[in-house]
Amino acid sequence: MSYPLSVIFYFFFGSLLITFHCIQWLNFYFFGYTAHKKSVDLLNFFIIKSLSILRTKIIFENKNQLPKNNSIIFVANHQSTYDIPPLIWYLRDYHVKFISKKELGKGIPSISFNLRNGGSVLIDRKKPKEAIESIKAFAKEISKKKYSVVIFPEGTRSKKGEMKKFHASGLKTLMKSLPKAIIVPVSINNSWKLAKNNYFPIPIGTKIIFKLHESIENNSNQLDSNIIKIESTIKKAINN
Repeated sequence: MSYPLSVIFYFFFGSLLITFHCIQWLNFYFFGYTAHKKSVDLLNFFIIKSLSILRTKIIFENKNQLPKNNSIIFVANHQSTYDIPPLIWYLRDYHVKFISKKELGKGIPSISFNLRNGGSVLIDRKKPKEAIESIKAFAKEISKKKYSVVIFPEGTRSKKGEMKKFHASGLKTLMKSLPKAIIVPVSINNSWKLAKNNYFPIPIGTKIIFKLHESIENNSNQLDSNIIKIESTIKKAINN
């Protein structure tokens, strides 16, 4: 059943991307940031709902009392494309933005438009010095508007669920540039299973668990030790 259900899912998924690309465009150019953001939130809500076609269950655990008037750095492991919609939807009150590779900035309906125009930053991973400067400028905007950011320090998705070693330079730059931000480690379990067949067919009945761990104070004198603590916290929570 995973084959026909995957076909049905991708029909709805593709239809959502195309429909909301038009909605995003109209909202962004005629009604501004708030309307555009609401359309992005709704897109990701419907993507989550469409995954129920495959009996995918998403559990989002958060026992933190996080302020909504302060920037937050959400640091997560990365297992599949479908890590993104739950993070956008469940963290929508925090105006989360992403650090993404520049290749995602074009060619994908809805997603590319949002990355270019929704406040995220696109970096060229082949040009690390330029990427660092882009992150610094991005952090300045995040701080000014009190938005939050999601970063995947592994750099690439894990294909079998095992966590890769952090590339710390981007995260360290973000922590330095947002000294007042709160840091929240996020562990993501089992979303890699959706991609294990190269996204087709998508297995039926996957349970994906997002867990927001205890927040960490961003201390400029403890950057390296904090990064080790974040990495260790997430790694311990991953089911290999």
